[in-house]
Amino acid sequence: MSALFEPFSLKDVTLRNRIAIPPMCQYMADNGVINDWHHVHLASMARGGAGLVVVEATAVSPEGRITPGCAGIWSDEHAQAFIPAVKAIKAAGSVPGIQIAHAGRKASANRPWEGDDHIAATDPAGWQTIGPSPIAFGAHLPKVPQEMTLDDIARVRQDFVDAARRAREVGFEWIELHFAHGYLGQSFFSEHSNQRTDAYGGSFDNRSRFLLETLAAVREVWPENLPLTARFGVIEYDGRDEQTLSESIELARRFKDGGLDLLSVSVGFTIPDTNIPWGPAFMGPIAERVRREAGIPVTSAWGFGTPQLANDAIKAGHLDLVSVGRAHLADPHWAYFAAKELGVDNASWTLPAPYAHWLERYR
Repeated sequence: MSALFEPFSLKDVTLRNRIAIPPMCQYMADNGVINDWHHVHLASMARGGAGLVVVEATAVSPEGRITPGCAGIWSDEHAQAFIPAVKAIKAAGSVPGIQIAHAGRKASANRPWEGDDHIAATDPAGWQTIGPSPIAFGAHLPKVPQEMTLDDIARVRQDFVDAARRAREVGFEWIELHFAHGYLGQSFFSEHSNQRTDAYGGSFDNRSRFLLETLAAVREVWPENLPLTARFGVIEYDGRDEQTLSESIELARRFKDGGLDLLSVSVGFTIPDTNIPWGPAFMGPIAERVRREAGIPVTSAWGFGTPQLANDAIKAGHLDLVSVGRAHLADPHWAYFAAKELGVDNASWTLPAPYAHWLERYR
């Protein structure tokens, strides 16, 4: 058995292999409510054989959406819409996970294929963005966010709590807090976007406060026996990488002490002017360092879309899970393809019987 197809257990959850489908925004929801598009999409991902399927960034409030087409879970109606998807994921043998999120100053944007820029101020489809400080991201996202008050901070923290509770009630067994990619959690941590002078800005402890408080609040309502995870940008590639990475590893240690079970290691994307070294598995050594120095299981989702790279990342101890996104969009049965490439005996076991039978019979 290859390393990629070994089971992975975290708390009371066991994944059938080390392949995870990371959150991939579809931008197809109706006022935050998911629909047939999502049900078919998520079921196909699970039927392909991955151990874990994490639903796209799901907003904890209307203002937390990236675009008007983003999924949401800010009401019971929104939560109920996920039930068919959760059932389909489980029926296919995968574990259903969800990423809950607030886009902060990157909210109120057009869908990527419609501009990927902020909705014009005169367009009623947009809304006021919020953030730790009134600093715009810049480039294609020029809106200046409204600086959050302490009441705003408390309200958003409670929104995360309510979203986590709803997620559990409809059957999700894995939750991920979205603290990455320049969205609200990341923007509190980054000095690029946080210039507050109160308890939520300035020092490392203060910039970490919103993330740690939100984690603690969610920990109170999320079952102890189920994985509580987060996605976090540990590096910006902005010229001060060692400082940011060292701080991020310390925060990861505090996440673990606060009850986090696994960290999805990513890039910060807090500012547009960076020099990211895109390439195959480029985040592998960074993730391994976080795993080793913070003592927490990790995954990452950048450049691991070929079977050998994915398997090598697990075998080398860089990752505990490999998150494979775009390769699954191209081939929802990527796990089957990977099993064949890696010489796994009877690779068809990764697929449902109505597919596996015919593939094996006529191969």
